This record gives sequence, structure tokens and C-alpha cells, in this order.
Amino acid sequence: MNKTPIDLYKNKVALVTGHTGFKGSWASLWLTELGTEVVGYSLEPPTKPNLFESINLEENITHIVGDVRDEAHLLKTVQKYQPDFVFHMAAQSIVRRSYENPRYTYETNVMGTVAVLEAMRQVENVRACIVVTSDKCYENKEWIYGYRETDPLGGYDPYSSSKGCAELVTAAYRKSFFNPETLGKVHNMALSSVRAGNVIGGGDWGEDRLLPDCIRALSHDEIILIRAPRSTRPWQYVLEPLGGYLLLGARMYADGSKYSDAWNFGPNDSNIVTVEELVNLIIKQWGSGTYATRSSDHLHEAALLKLDASKSRTLLGWKPTYSIDETVERTIDWYKNFYGGVKRDDLHELCVKEIRNFMSLL
Repeated sequence: MNKTPIDLYKNKVALVTGHTGFKGSWASLWLTELGTEVVGYSLEPPTKPNLFESINLEENITHIVGDVRDEAHLLKTVQKYQPDFVFHMAAQSIVRRSYENPRYTYETNVMGTVAVLEAMRQVENVRACIVVTSDKCYENKEWIYGYRETDPLGGYDPYSSSKGCAELVTAAYRKSFFNPETLGKVHNMALSSVRAGNVIGGGDWGEDRLLPDCIRALSHDEIILIRAPRSTRPWQYVLEPLGGYLLLGARMYADGSKYSDAWNFGPNDSNIVTVEELVNLIIKQWGSGTYATRSSDHLHEAALLKLDASKSRTLLGWKPTYSIDETVERTIDWYKNFYGGVKRDDLHELCVKEIRNFMSLL
């Protein structure tokens, strides 16, 4: 395999907050495959089952149970392990839950980000910190073109708003304490934020998310119930944005003053399809299943949302890899293995092979 920028993660230490979540588990596994010592800081896995336990990830990393809002515990962890990289992925990530408990959503997504960045101010070893937010951080005007990093931030619901706030917090800390112009003089850390589309892949059983809802129904031979069949989303395979985060982190480590910024990692336009189209692809790949539209609960839901990732393509050399058909195929194949009774060690190796195969295409 040809040498790539992400090879520099070998023999480095990376702190991943939210490592027990879906994306956090895939990111942690990928980093271990690169030869990184991974320190995970997170609450216990949010669902049963979950990817973290399904692949015995605890055996391969340092697993620390902690709340990102606990500034003292978080700082103690950072000081003890002195990471070279920080990937802040811990979040309350369910839109509808943000209506039920907006305070917790803001405390976790906004003040949790503040806690991470405050810890960064008190250590010197961290070279690159990436704050993961969401494509929903933008003020969504239902435009037909993708949102760019310079477009206004906002958010209709508490979740989306909290992610917009996390972006503003990150930008303020970047300007005030981790300014790219003073890197190497006043401080040593590059700071960026990243926004991805609707990420799908094996190992996600998240609450009130389309793909996990489909899997729960299909695995029990039940009808899939969908809310907004005509809503359009930018669907992408989980390794696509994670590969972008790793590439960005490597660039930041090598030249932080150039790459400290906000970045979009969205799929090709061909991967922007409606909820109904995606459900039909899922059923086709599963081999059976039906769906029906359920009544709306009248909570706001965006009808159209897409990202413009030209900046990442041009300046980072990142690009999406899988088509929507490949994305669904690889995702459903993972769940077929899981529900087919594949053992944890074999499931772990399956995920490693998936990462290796993806890296061979980069």
C-alpha cells in the first residue's frame, strides 16, 4: 500500500471523545489500525446492541467512562495521556431528543465543546484538535445547492442550533486562543471543525435514525415506518467523512496554520436521495421487507439539505469514494453478518478488512 498522509498517526496518541458511539467506534478502530494509541473518553455505549461492544473495541484502546461536561475529569485525562490529536465526537446527536430535553442537548453539545477546548488551553502536547459538528449547523433555507463553510450558521431545532453554537464556540476559541497566525509562537495547537452529511454504515442502532429504524424492523420481519418519504438528505458511508477527518488531522499536524478552519465532508450529488429512495435500496439489498408512511408528530423536519465539499476536495485532496448503491450494499452486508451470528472477534476482523479495503481506494 502506498504511503499516505494518515500514516503519520503511527506511534501517536489520539484522544477520541464519544468513542463508544457509532462514528466514534469506527474512528477509534481505524486509528488503532494506523498504529495509534487511542484513548477513548465517553459515556457507556448509548444503545444495546452497539458497535463498541460488538467488536470488543475495549480490548484495543484505553477506555475511560466520563461525561464530556465534567471539566475536571476531562482535563485530568488529557493531562495524563498527553495526546497528539483530539477528535471531539461526544454529543447528544438525536434531533427529536433535543425537543424532549433541550437543556441537556445544549449542555452536552455546547458546554461539552467548551470543556474540551478549555482542557486544550491547559496542555501543550496536543498538535491538532478537530471538533465534529453536523451538516445541520447551517441556517437551512431549503436551497437547492450545497451549503458552504462561509454560509450562515443557525438551526431550527435545539439539536441543530446546538451544533451551530458549537461551531461558533470553536471559531471563537480559534481566533482568541489558537489563532493560526500565532501557531508555534503563542500556542502549539491547530483547531478545526468538521461537518458531514447523514452517515450510515454497519453498527449503528441509534434512536430515531432512518437506517437503524430500518434494520430494527427488517430483523424482526416488521413493516418499516417512515415519516417524511420525500425529504432529501446527503447519505454517505461512515468511512467517507472519517477518512476526511483523519486526512485533515494529518494536514493540521504538518501545517496547522494553513488548515485550521471549518470543513465540509459531503457526498457526491448522486448520493443525495430521498428517504423513500434510500428505504427502497435498503429493502432491495436486504432481500425482503415493506414500508409504510406513519403520521407526522408535527415536529419540524428539513425537506432539503446538502453540503458543498469543494473546499475539502480542492485544498485537502479528499473526495467521496462510494456510490449510494455501494454505500447501502456495504452497510446491509455488515448487518447481515451481525444477525447471521458472526462472533465478535470475526466481526472485529470484518471491520478491519472494511477499513483496509477503503484505504486501498484512497
